[in-house]
Amino acid sequence: MAKVKKNVSPDVEFSCLVRDKRSIASIFPFDLKGPDRTKGIIATDGLRMKTVFLASLFGSALLAVSPALAAGLTFAVVAPDAGPLAILGQQVRDGARVAAEANGDTIVEIPEGCDEKDDDGIAKAILSANAVAAVGFLCTEGLSAALPALAEAKVPAITLSVRSGILMEDALKKKWPLFRLAPGPKAEADKAVEVITRDWKSEPFALIDDGTIHARELVEAIRLRLEEVGMKAAFVDTYRPAQEQQLTLVRRLAKTGVTHVFVGGDRTDVAVIARDAAAEKAPLALLGGEALLGADPTVPMTDGVEAIALPDYQSLPAGEPVAKAMLARDIVAEGYVLPAHAAVTALAAAATEGGDLTEKLAAGRFDTAIGPLAFGTDHELSANPYQLLVWKDGAFVPAGATPESE
Repeated sequence: MAKVKKNVSPDVEFSCLVRDKRSIASIFPFDLKGPDRTKGIIATDGLRMKTVFLASLFGSALLAVSPALAAGLTFAVVAPDAGPLAILGQQVRDGARVAAEANGDTIVEIPEGCDEKDDDGIAKAILSANAVAAVGFLCTEGLSAALPALAEAKVPAITLSVRSGILMEDALKKKWPLFRLAPGPKAEADKAVEVITRDWKSEPFALIDDGTIHARELVEAIRLRLEEVGMKAAFVDTYRPAQEQQLTLVRRLAKTGVTHVFVGGDRTDVAVIARDAAAEKAPLALLGGEALLGADPTVPMTDGVEAIALPDYQSLPAGEPVAKAMLARDIVAEGYVLPAHAAVTALAAAATEGGDLTEKLAAGRFDTAIGPLAFGTDHELSANPYQLLVWKDGAFVPAGATPESE
């Protein structure tokens, strides 16, 4: 299962032998018209006749296996097909199918329950389908249950969503063939530290959070990392979230003299803080995390607010042409569509190299619809997928980019 060689072309001469009798005559001086001619050749050149016989047998063997080769590879797509997560599962299936069809491959759809009922049934379905790899896995339950059997069969799995650090640690320790296309648990803080140390080196800054577990852990990780390089926040605090106004917070920030603020909070809170800072004429540059991409039907975001988040891949150079082609098929390249497309693209490219697919995937670098894709020795993405985005004209776009409307 693990050693895959895709689109293998047989030896040119032997392929001619099994396709066209005229080609046989052109390669070997063997006349197919009658036995008399054949006897003469056998008498004068028995060795050559033996070669023709062996070549014919080899050609027959090629004919026997060619339907399998023509069928391409089979990839299992594991994603929810019912319940509230079904729409996300459809995104995975759409992206994987388009990529597979482009390479002459096929997918087999395997439902993911995303509950405690997800057991080794997913792995059994993957293996019974003779899939060479599996993509999707939006939830931890099915993935963790499937990995031992997939490891035994040497079938790699690429998760598009599961961010559990513990699961990846177990996978590395037990040599499970798990790869993560989703950001790792430290990626958001890593990118925030990179941006702050680069852009706020000489600026007085504050770190605030809304008191939720994720926000508090994120801000604390950033604070500790910054202090390691000699950058100490002038103000660190927890604010009251979900308030109609944040004037008191804005005035406290302004009083401390900070000009830049990292906010561990949701989009509504940041929108309110930005609005009130503008009303108070307080020059605060605001930076938040991935939570800023959440829906906000009430308070408009202010231009210039920045976020550490995943970009909209369909608006990037690598994803735009793929997204347009999908749109012609009534597929909107949102959510998991392009990441699923990228996962299948990378697997197909790795398979063309032959050998152990897990090893080729781990060592390769692949051009995909979400940009160049490569994995580190930890089976995480070697390049941090988070980017610095800025709110401009109604959307978060990569910092420095110009919206298409302009």
